[in-house]
Amino acid sequence: MLRSDFDKQIKECMAKHLEQVNNDKWRSKYHIIPPIGWINDPNGLCEFNGEYHCYYQYSPLTPMGGLKFWGHSISKDLVNWEDKGVALYPDINEDKDGVYSGSAFVKYDTIYFFYTGNVKHAGDHDYILTGREQNVILVTSKDGINFSEKKVVLRNTDFPKDMSLHVRDPKVWEENGIYYMVLGARTIDDKGCILVYKSTDLYNWEFHSVPAGKNEDMGYMWECPDIFKLENKDILMFSPQGMEAEGYKYNNVYQCGYAVGSFEDDKKKFNLGEFVEIDRGFDFYAPQTFEDSKGRRIVIGWMGVPDAIEHRNPTIDNFWQHQLTIPRELVLKNNKIYQIPIAELEALRKGNSFKKEISLNEVAILDIFESNTFELNFNFKECDEFKIELREDCNISFSNGVFKLQLGKSGYGRNMRAVEINNVKSLRVFSDNSSLEVFLNEGEEVFTTRIYNDKIDSKLKLSGSGTVEVEKWAF
Repeated sequence: MLRSDFDKQIKECMAKHLEQVNNDKWRSKYHIIPPIGWINDPNGLCEFNGEYHCYYQYSPLTPMGGLKFWGHSISKDLVNWEDKGVALYPDINEDKDGVYSGSAFVKYDTIYFFYTGNVKHAGDHDYILTGREQNVILVTSKDGINFSEKKVVLRNTDFPKDMSLHVRDPKVWEENGIYYMVLGARTIDDKGCILVYKSTDLYNWEFHSVPAGKNEDMGYMWECPDIFKLENKDILMFSPQGMEAEGYKYNNVYQCGYAVGSFEDDKKKFNLGEFVEIDRGFDFYAPQTFEDSKGRRIVIGWMGVPDAIEHRNPTIDNFWQHQLTIPRELVLKNNKIYQIPIAELEALRKGNSFKKEISLNEVAILDIFESNTFELNFNFKECDEFKIELREDCNISFSNGVFKLQLGKSGYGRNMRAVEINNVKSLRVFSDNSSLEVFLNEGEEVFTTRIYNDKIDSKLKLSGSGTVEVEKWAF
């Protein structure tokens, strides 16, 4: 279909549903959200010519995640985002069934975008071994707005013969004058892995290695791989599908995490360390990182999980669904990644904060919320256990070495997620109209969830042992 035809359909859809979307009480205030319809994976994250760019999987014609485009938002400060509409359309034969996930690589005055062009053939196919194309496509831009013609740089025939037709989500980086591309993959015998390709010019790519997976018991498909360095150590972040739950671990339908490891033998092998979930909540998947001009490694994730049939998002009724997380800086401490909300988010704070030290030995009820958009900080002293109640039926607790996030009706099927942890010294909570992001111990663990309250609950209820200093800012 021509871009003009797509634009006509989107314009008609906007005219019909935009007022309904914008009037939804659960519409997010400071997160990246779709102008209309559906959003999922962040793509093409980069800083270019003094602006931050966030592209993302976008289905403007339905809130249920239909045909995928790339949407686009820009920002000067990673806090205030301006929607720039559709960036990439599924308008060639090699991406006619969706502009799927990919990344951006900045070189001098040009952004190189690599993404997966999805094609599904008609007929009796399983779309795993037959009936599908996953093409790696390159487009370039001098301004992040206007794009070159599309060039297919890899097809399924260019992948190893023991791969299924599920090979996607390219991420590109450079080392010592060589460009590398990592792809997530599924083998024909249902083993997840990553593939590495290399190039000297960003246009011509040759197979290099299968450095990790295949022999690991970590699911049947690895999506959205991202390789980068923290403290001069190699990090592989990816989203494996098909892992079984282990106690409090891996309770979402698909997982997302990282392993600290090391490349060997000219990137032919990646020594994979322990796989660690990067977020313990209900709604986090397909994160992507980039390094900004301040030298920070920043991550943004999709605040959702594919195929999560156990919980729902009532915003579908108002013709939109999902959002992205706040940007978080990644820091490596003792081989563990900490996620720290970027400092720029402090600009959201309005006026003076509420600040008070509270004894937890008796139940304390504070009437401090005027809306569902706020930042809330807790610093605990001599506290072995606590329970925090907010937003009608959200319970946050710590007892006997287990931290829990529990939701009631507002979770729409989301019930409980937990992590074993020695102590909780601090909590930092970012609340938006339909989300919570909870950071333990300055980012040691993070819980991300959607939450849909029927009304604004002004009360904060506290109990436990010891004392806590509470500080709150309205957004």
